[in-house]
Amino acid sequence: MLGFKRTYKFPFKYLIPNYTKSYLDQSYFISRYLKFLKRYIYIFFKKQKHLETNLIGLNHKNILWINISAPSIGDSLMDLSSRILTKDVNIDLYTEMKNVDLYKSDLNFLNVYTKKTFINKNKYDLVIIDSYSTRSVRIKNDIAPKLPFVGMFGYFNGPEVNRVLFSFHRMNQLLGYPKNESQISKMAKATLSISENDKNFIANMNLPQKYISIAIGGEWAYRTFNNWESFIEKLFIRDNELNIVLTGSLNGDLYAKQLSSKFKNFNMINCVAKFDFNQTAQIIKDASILICCDGGLMHAANSVDTPIIPLFARLTEQMQLTDPICSFALFDDYDVNNINVKDIYEVYLKAIDFISNSDNSS
Repeated sequence: MLGFKRTYKFPFKYLIPNYTKSYLDQSYFISRYLKFLKRYIYIFFKKQKHLETNLIGLNHKNILWINISAPSIGDSLMDLSSRILTKDVNIDLYTEMKNVDLYKSDLNFLNVYTKKTFINKNKYDLVIIDSYSTRSVRIKNDIAPKLPFVGMFGYFNGPEVNRVLFSFHRMNQLLGYPKNESQISKMAKATLSISENDKNFIANMNLPQKYISIAIGGEWAYRTFNNWESFIEKLFIRDNELNIVLTGSLNGDLYAKQLSSKFKNFNMINCVAKFDFNQTAQIIKDASILICCDGGLMHAANSVDTPIIPLFARLTEQMQLTDPICSFALFDDYDVNNINVKDIYEVYLKAIDFISNSDNSS
């Protein structure tokens, strides 16, 4: 059926955590097929079908990577994580405005664009497209209608997967499998390059030399924990000299102010909605540990190698994390607010004990 299996079959030879079976069981075949057919026909009528390839060759020295399908900052970090596998090539990124600052000092992307008119199509040998959505294909056709292209997700659409592992294994496949499954597993993680200006800016904030960070707020209700107050109470009862730095974006601003007022007599610093993403990532990098829900700042911590205590709901730890990440995860099938504060506290004690022992042995 014109390659319909590509919508739910991995394009590479290794298995990764996925919810493909549940997705196929719960979705209608006809709706999935019509969506695929729409994309297939669009690529055909845009005269792009014959330009699709499945290999990044030695002759592809200058590449444009189009990534506009990631719905969140965290997804962007995961989807583009495999850029570190590319060697001896020049890669520019075309992405959405909300993601530009993530890659402003990136070690792999030479230039980051958000406007098609700024791109010189004549400098590229190949285009990488995140998915074969009509929007992504249209952008590729507008920028470089005659250049060959490869797809990361391509036609794959619908099933939840571990996006970091998908990105790494797909890039490894496009490069001709220079690494085996074990090698990929040991290195697969998101990365983030923080500029010296941002590092110095945070250093001048004179934060405590040692602190933990708690990420407040969230975009989705089922992934937004609403009882940090009880957890923080337990932390300060155990150690009233503990330094806590609250991090988060604007959706956690009000709650962070409430917590700051509640614990005004303790060592709590509110950094929520006060810094951009990369600056906040530097704050998290300097923390002993980040306690958080599944979200952008969790992926920031993973990118800068800070241990995490993540609260997951619906998507398990295996779907969101990879082997190199130091994680002490908790999970609920439906909502992170069903996770007991007592359980979070007990995991916290185990985590800081593990980290302390690791630091002493190194």
